[in-house]
Amino acid sequence: MADNSYRAGFACFVGRPNAGKSTLTNAIVGQKIAITSNKPQTTRHVIRAVLHRPEAQLVLVDTPGLHRPRTLLGERLNDLVRATWSEVDVIGLCIPANEPVGKGDTFIAGEIAGLKATVVAVVTKTDLVDKKTLAEQLLAVNALGEFADVVPVSAVANSQLDTLVDVMVGHLPKSPQLYPDSMLTDEPEHVLIAEMIREAALEGVRDELPHSIAVLVEEIIPEDGLTKVYADVYVERQSQKAIMIGARGSRLKEVGTKARADIQELLGTKIYLDLHVRVAKDWQRDPRQLRRLGF
Repeated sequence: MADNSYRAGFACFVGRPNAGKSTLTNAIVGQKIAITSNKPQTTRHVIRAVLHRPEAQLVLVDTPGLHRPRTLLGERLNDLVRATWSEVDVIGLCIPANEPVGKGDTFIAGEIAGLKATVVAVVTKTDLVDKKTLAEQLLAVNALGEFADVVPVSAVANSQLDTLVDVMVGHLPKSPQLYPDSMLTDEPEHVLIAEMIREAALEGVRDELPHSIAVLVEEIIPEDGLTKVYADVYVERQSQKAIMIGARGSRLKEVGTKARADIQELLGTKIYLDLHVRVAKDWQRDPRQLRRLGF
């Protein structure tokens, strides 16, 4: 592109758990790329979604939520978050419209204040409140820090998403295109598929399980009109394995059905999914196992 008005760069959404970050990423890109779940710390990989416009390219980086680490995995995730934040051009701080601004928001606003990135406050979930509540929330958010812009949005009602993209693109540096037109994400299929299985496995599971689930896709074998996916779901204890499998395998069957539908949509072929639940004792605290499971 010889046109020197073209802009390209990296942006990420940050915010406390359940502030609507992944849902927003998915809505903007129009594809299910980052996994969504209301359990904290569901996003473990830095997933990049690429948004193409005639005049710009916005690369969205999805980071895990920042939290107080209790395990080696937690510490590594926090390091990853801070490293990512320091490399992006624009940060969207997500604050839900339907909850008062709290300590978590103040903490994250403070953490990102010193970075070189332009910070835009994004008030999410506006479909859940009336105009008066929204106006009060916008004032409260304004008082949190120095923001380049404050944009109210609703990913669910598809409201103001284009405006938000316009604003974020406006803060990107002038730059040639970073990725080819056809590219939507730079994550290998193995990682995306593992995330989809993990999301399905998280759904409806009792609270003791979320952080203990890891998924490893062992093999993807494309055949005529059918793709075979072999994957292992790892938990930390035998008792968790029983929960994961469910009575007579019912829970695992549900997970498989849901994940298969998502993977079919991603790959565009029929899917045969072979899922096994395995125990990797205390994997979150074991550097060797963390490496093997991709952390």
